[in-house]
Amino acid sequence: MTQDQHKNSIVVQFTKQAIPFSTMPGHAQALEIMMEMAGATCDDTLLDIACGPGLVACAFAEKVSQVTGLDLTPAMIERARELQQEKGLMNIRWMVDDVTSLPFADGSFSIVLTRYSFHHFLDPRGVLAEMRRVCKTGGTIMVVDVALPPEKRDAYNHVEKLRDPSHTSALTPDELLGMASILKLKDIRTQWYKVDMELEAQIKASFPNPGDDEKLRERFRSDIGKDNLGVGAHWSGNEIHFAYPVLILVGKKTA
Repeated sequence: MTQDQHKNSIVVQFTKQAIPFSTMPGHAQALEIMMEMAGATCDDTLLDIACGPGLVACAFAEKVSQVTGLDLTPAMIERARELQQEKGLMNIRWMVDDVTSLPFADGSFSIVLTRYSFHHFLDPRGVLAEMRRVCKTGGTIMVVDVALPPEKRDAYNHVEKLRDPSHTSALTPDELLGMASILKLKDIRTQWYKVDMELEAQIKASFPNPGDDEKLRERFRSDIGKDNLGVGAHWSGNEIHFAYPVLILVGKKTA
């Protein structure tokens, strides 16, 4: 798949997911943890790349002086504007653009972050380098995403691609830490949290290709008691529940 084809698949998927993604309860988790780890203050200017429906950007806008939210999917930006209006926030601007070449000068922001996006990038290290470029020296860079041990990644990637064809690959914790090290981030800190999900609700909020929803159910049913997927699938009554393991990585940009 070419870069342009992949971008198109993201826009197609997240145009469909704009409303359900913004209303899934799990996606509002850990915002306070993120703000605390970022050390956000009223002096900060923040960039949220692949901002989706604006949940993170709007939360940080209540703490910092100015927020910019950027996403490839116009429907997601529209949802973000609606959330901004609901909250009465005046210090956010939204942009429809690509994360692979950010349209900002070097050192434009004191905090640069992204959540639940790295598994969609063909070149996550390149995106992290762009995040570093537009961050001020001494500023904060934060990546929040599902992270899995290498022995579970292939099975997890398979089911995620069934659920969302725009998925590329989950990263391992060591890969994320390695990227941060290569890009000379310092004072690196990490924290884990889990996003609990019910399988049918997640399928309903996604848009698998025809027939892949049943393949997804079968993969989860067969994983109960084995955990090859790394998400702890289990029965709760007649429902299958699981939890995404999410890693918060925070570091400082060096000179």
